[in-house]
Amino acid sequence: MVKTSPNKKLISLKRQPLVLLIFSSISFLLILFRLIFLQLLNYESFKEMSDENRIRLIASQPIRGRILDKSGHVLADSRVKYSLIIKPQSINKSNWEKHKLKISEFLNIDSNLIQKKYLDGLNNQKLSVTILDDLNIDQLIKFKENEDDLLSFHIATRLIRNYPYRSVAAHVIGYTQPITESEYKFLSKKGYKLNDLIGRTGIEHVYEDFIRGEWGGEMVEVNSLGKFQRSLGIKPPKQGKDIELTIDINLQLVAEEVLKDKKAGAIIVMDPRDGAIRAMASSPTFDLNFFSKDFKPAKEYNKLFNSPEKPLFNRALNAYDPGSVWKIVTALAGLESGKFPREILLETKPCITYGSQCFREHNDLGFGVIGYEDALRVSSNTFFYQVGYGVGVDEINKVSKKLGFSSLSGIEISEQENIGLVASSQWAKNGRGWGEPGRTPWVPEDIASMSIGQFVVQVTPIQIARAYAAVANGGYLVKPHLAKKDGDDFSDKTPIKIDIDPKNIQLIKSGLRKVVESGTGVSMNYGVSNLPPVSGKTGTAEDGEGGLDHAWFVCFTPSENSELLVVAFAQNTPGGGSVHALPMAREILKVWNEKK
Repeated sequence: MVKTSPNKKLISLKRQPLVLLIFSSISFLLILFRLIFLQLLNYESFKEMSDENRIRLIASQPIRGRILDKSGHVLADSRVKYSLIIKPQSINKSNWEKHKLKISEFLNIDSNLIQKKYLDGLNNQKLSVTILDDLNIDQLIKFKENEDDLLSFHIATRLIRNYPYRSVAAHVIGYTQPITESEYKFLSKKGYKLNDLIGRTGIEHVYEDFIRGEWGGEMVEVNSLGKFQRSLGIKPPKQGKDIELTIDINLQLVAEEVLKDKKAGAIIVMDPRDGAIRAMASSPTFDLNFFSKDFKPAKEYNKLFNSPEKPLFNRALNAYDPGSVWKIVTALAGLESGKFPREILLETKPCITYGSQCFREHNDLGFGVIGYEDALRVSSNTFFYQVGYGVGVDEINKVSKKLGFSSLSGIEISEQENIGLVASSQWAKNGRGWGEPGRTPWVPEDIASMSIGQFVVQVTPIQIARAYAAVANGGYLVKPHLAKKDGDDFSDKTPIKIDIDPKNIQLIKSGLRKVVESGTGVSMNYGVSNLPPVSGKTGTAEDGEGGLDHAWFVCFTPSENSELLVVAFAQNTPGGGSVHALPMAREILKVWNEKK
């Protein structure tokens, strides 16, 4: 047996305090480093985590800004939806039974249902529970009259979008919808919340950031079990800004009314001096309040989204065959090219052959030898066939671009807009948009169709409005616009001087005046008194898609120093522009003149 010497035992005992000291020191340093890490280096992140565990936010919805017409009439605002709620964790249990029975009696609510919702809120640590949604006026008054005896209950408000005129200017105003979960992933960074409203179309969409406002809310403190402790303060929501439109509700209402008996169509009323839109209507239309409903019946939904009538479609910004209202473009191409000067006289005929087809005069007789003004006055086809064929497709295309065709108009709601089509020789060489390059060449028949606005020309009512405004105002291309801010436009809308001889524009203007004085638009003067002089152009267009004829009428007044321009379009309404479109424009001018 080996024995340990007394000296070695003594040395071992002396080392034990040193080992203990080293171990204690290392442990202390580790704890110290950990505290430094927690308290100094990562203080902010841990504080944030702590606050998230003890602070809750009860959000308050912002009030969306109103949409107004030019005189302040409300086109869109927010309606308050009232709901009866409880805050389960802050209820005083000593008077809960009394309050519950009273509210059950006053508002005719099952007390067992109230109790069930209360217990569910407690068990799931909910800060707020809805007892009754969307109170009517009578229920709200009863609650307010007895509020002092119902301290366990509160009224919560929720805002929904409201459109007082329902379907009026629906395509201009647009609608809102709750954001989706996929949208929330990136919109949350901009302050949106799940089920928050966002503008989908029209002004609601374009000026979303201006209208929407900012969320507010109440911060409450809870304990580690999630139970309410106290309120830490309230931040009121920030109301969105109101937006004033250039729309005149009086003109908008009559525009909607005159379209009611048409299968489909559009009206644009514009100030030709600056492009301010006074009315824009598209038919068929739809009730904007449909989108504010929590429950949307399938029948209403299908009628809106799956109907062949396409009520959501804005026809004021969609492209159609323009027919004879296009003839001012062909006329200006002839004048600007120098091949058909202002004094030119051409013989009109029953028909003129191009390629394999004889293109007829609309009266099947001709109008004799006439110049530009009379050609516009009687809307001669064979006069403009000769001008169009003489200058060629590319000259017409060139002038059309100066007048704003083949491009977006610049109106704010451009997500609804079609740029249309004005043919060119290159377009034909490239396949016309459907064929193989080199296999669809330009043919003689095309130029006859193009000269009078058929088949190889598709334009929108808003583009027609811009082109005629350039004639009315003496040669300036305006930018159509719908909204203003504090009396100033949101962006630069300065009209652009176009590169067309003012004398040529004046000649077209004189011809348009003759249309209404003694030509195809003479019925503008029937049954109307005290109207200032009106200039205009009728149009009847074959539908390039095979439907019934379209009817057009464009006019501006007064003929000199014009203040108002109207484009009236009746889709697939055979019978002529003077029969179907002109009367719509006349009603608008009557209301404008009376109000003025």
